[in-house]
Amino acid sequence: MAQSKNPLLDPKKQSPATRMVHGGTDRSHHGETSEALYLTSGFTYDSSEAARLRFKGDTEGHIYSRFSNPTVEMFQNRMALLEGGDAARGTATGMAAVTTALMSLVQAGDHVVASRALFGGCRYVVEDFLPRWGVSSTLVDGRDPKNFEAAMRDNTKAIFVESPTNPTIELVDLEAVGKIAKAHGAKFVVDNVFATPIYQSPLELGADLVVYSATKHIDGQGRCLGGVIVGDQELIEGDVHTIIRQTGPSMSPFNAWVMLKGLETLGLRVEKMAQNAAAVADMLANHPKVERVYYAGHPSHAQYELAQKQMTGGSNMLAFDVKGKQADAYAVADHLALIKISNNLGDAKSIITHPATTTHQRLEEADRAELGISEKLLRLSVGLEAEEDLLSDLQFALDQI
Repeated sequence: MAQSKNPLLDPKKQSPATRMVHGGTDRSHHGETSEALYLTSGFTYDSSEAARLRFKGDTEGHIYSRFSNPTVEMFQNRMALLEGGDAARGTATGMAAVTTALMSLVQAGDHVVASRALFGGCRYVVEDFLPRWGVSSTLVDGRDPKNFEAAMRDNTKAIFVESPTNPTIELVDLEAVGKIAKAHGAKFVVDNVFATPIYQSPLELGADLVVYSATKHIDGQGRCLGGVIVGDQELIEGDVHTIIRQTGPSMSPFNAWVMLKGLETLGLRVEKMAQNAAAVADMLANHPKVERVYYAGHPSHAQYELAQKQMTGGSNMLAFDVKGKQADAYAVADHLALIKISNNLGDAKSIITHPATTTHQRLEEADRAELGISEKLLRLSVGLEAEEDLLSDLQFALDQI
């Protein structure tokens, strides 16, 4: 039978929705429908000479699953296709992805500029971890690109941001900051977790590397930990790969297989979550016991115009200030039936947390105040439940204060 010349055999000619289902699949001789799970630590060679050539890099193939693995490779290839990058590397967790991405770009004597609004673990890496190894850092208010320009130095090698931020949904003008990084010869790293690959494409806006906690929306059902770094081939297959190979923050084959299954439904899940989130944001914005809502897709957002420019939707993450004090915020969370208290996000189940005492508790009170993380702020990851049930759940909880 003649080989088909159907143009859709080329993944680059497929739409993102199709890539999430088929991208990167490499079937074995068995022709399995679902991606194969290669749950193995090592691989064998036909001869000692074959082993020598593979270790030297003269022949293709896998050596050890800390370096590469067929299942992990399928996940990496699918993420690269989805994100529009040349290559990707999976990691054990999202924080491993952030740390590896930044460490791959710097050495002692270098400088990093980051937005001050970061997840607690990310801020630790920038403020505390990197300086231990002689890499200084400057945190800036990421809402104004001029602040990044003012912080750049001759030895600045990387800019790191989240957009939207955790938990107050601040935005960074990615295109503007990407141009600043390029003008100064620095690399631009974007944590795209809150936006997801469905609603924002940082590589198209000037980012050099995009990082995800795949634990969140990509798995999407609270099962496995994982992370991924996507970017151009030189960066990914150079220092990023070397750090993963030599220091070991590798993704397990089983978790990669779970992430592949999660990617198949990512678009459907996130789009439904976003629909629910928009309805929740509307309800909360008009509730007498809510002081303020933070949602990128709501017209009340201070950076709504920027959100409309660089995002194609509001995603499923929002936050809101309850009128009152910490006890009132606690009361709202404690009286919810469907929405569960947890510090995870991006799950099929709706999840709420009190950032000031959980994800951002290690920050000084003054730093939390500067970031708008008050004692009355709640972060909400909206899930797949029926819209009317979510609204009723929140209404009941708010009625209790």
